[in-house]
Amino acid sequence: MTDGRALVTGLMREGGLYCLTAEPFSLGRSNAEVVRAMLDAGVRLIQYREKRKKAGEMLRECRELRAMTRAAGAALIVNDHIDLALLAEADGVHVGQDDLPVEAVRRLTGPGVAIGLSTHGPEQARAAVAAGADCIGVGPLFATQTKEDVCAPVGLDYLDFVVREIDLPFAAIGGVKAHNLPQVLAHGARTVCLVTEIVGAPDIGARIAELATILRAPR
Repeated sequence: MTDGRALVTGLMREGGLYCLTAEPFSLGRSNAEVVRAMLDAGVRLIQYREKRKKAGEMLRECRELRAMTRAAGAALIVNDHIDLALLAEADGVHVGQDDLPVEAVRRLTGPGVAIGLSTHGPEQARAAVAAGADCIGVGPLFATQTKEDVCAPVGLDYLDFVVREIDLPFAAIGGVKAHNLPQVLAHGARTVCLVTEIVGAPDIGARIAELATILRAPR
């Protein structure tokens, strides 16, 4: 079995797009349709994040996406639901500050599953390192409407801190769009999450190609 922990952290250090599902913003398309378009466009980091579905439906979707990502050599991370991540044999699980602590998640997952943790400031980033998180989310950098109960934007100063002080792979997230992506990259981000910018695009492949051009641009 693939070491999901190594796959996720390796891809995050390599850099690129880290894509999340968000079916309410996907223009009526299913998560499978959206993820297929992401994978066909070359994305290799996929997170399943759904908040309003029944457990059985989420497990069915996770297993479908697991088969798709495995065939593409991509990583699947499940947001919040450790049970779904394990049942679907996902490569990683991502939790928030109010979810189970990293140490407890590790007891459930064992050593082969990557654990990501959302962070919103320097103290939380340092705590993530101490707790044994494999990677962190850094944000929200800008205002975002995608996630409910989200904290205020943390701004680029926190991104600067993580780049300078934290030796964990990380994803910059929260309100990142094509127009501010160059600014985020200029501050040192390598792996970036754009949610509605991608899932809400009429042509997901074309949008990812556009963003990939920005990612490859000299800085």
